[in-house]
Amino acid sequence: MNKRLLGLISIVFIIIIVAGFAMYEGKKSEDTKEKQIVAFGDSLTYGSGDEKGSGYLGSLKTMLNERKQNVHYKITNHAVYGLESSGVLKQLSDIRVTAELGAADYIILFIGTNDLLNSNGGGLKSINEEKIAYGKEVFVDNLAGILKILQSENEEAPILLVGLYNPYPHKESYDKIFKNWNKEIVSVAKSNSRIKYIETNNLFERGNKKQYFSDSLHLNDKGYDKIAERLLEKGKFQ
Repeated sequence: MNKRLLGLISIVFIIIIVAGFAMYEGKKSEDTKEKQIVAFGDSLTYGSGDEKGSGYLGSLKTMLNERKQNVHYKITNHAVYGLESSGVLKQLSDIRVTAELGAADYIILFIGTNDLLNSNGGGLKSINEEKIAYGKEVFVDNLAGILKILQSENEEAPILLVGLYNPYPHKESYDKIFKNWNKEIVSVAKSNSRIKYIETNNLFERGNKKQYFSDSLHLNDKGYDKIAERLLEKGKFQ
């Protein structure tokens, strides 16, 4: 066999391999479904404190895509540092945001920590029960309004409503406040079967705070991983 013929056979062989690989990738792409997650929240959803910078959403995305080989999950994160529930309502008045909601397969909402802290003047060192109670009323009204919009803009997607965690787990007086707010969140969540309440406070009730927190409020990568694992466990992702 001369070199010319051998070279021609080699080229044909390479073309066959490349074509076969392209067909396999095309079939693989057809079999892979894309799922879109749209998330709203404050710095805790933004991922502040996480060395990777992606927070629990980044961890959740990785976990989901590793678990389901035939489904590719994408996440759009609308979280803003310092955001309150009123800020989410403002975001939802933007038609570009509501357009994204219509295409979402899952919606995550984690809001309320700033509402609580700011209602008491920005912290909990000196507790004013009347101000916190009023702040809770405003928050609950805003939350109900947010959920109403989410449900109207997307009539099918599950809404994962993440509960608040007490960033000061060894302060029983603080824990009582956060549990009281969570009780109201649970009550609002019961308004529609598509809304799934995701408990987070019990993730950090025990153990060394330094293990899961990057500062007095925000979590580190291990802390955010725990929230991602809870969402993976309770979120019923398909």
